[in-house]
Amino acid sequence: MAAYEALDHEFALAKAMILARTRARLSQTQLAEKMGTDRARISRWGSGAASPTVETPRRMADATGMELMARFKRPRRSKPAQPNRATV
Repeated sequence: MAAYEALDHEFALAKAMILARTRARLSQTQLAEKMGTDRARISRWGSGAASPTVETPRRMADATGMELMARFKRPRRSKPAQPNRATV
């Protein structure tokens, strides 16, 4: 379970990249041309087979005419944290 949770951020990025491409009504080939890369790389990012660089989302935002926004948030917890009894 923890291994899947560790990959959540990667899948979230892949999903966001696919959504941006489809909202821009671009094929993988068209996006690749606008980003100066190849279609296979776009496909690997979307499938999670490859991880994009830090620069990739900015280049993709430029290519799709969208604004790049990033956010950090606290992870969801399934139950409230228990106080440490040793220090109470």
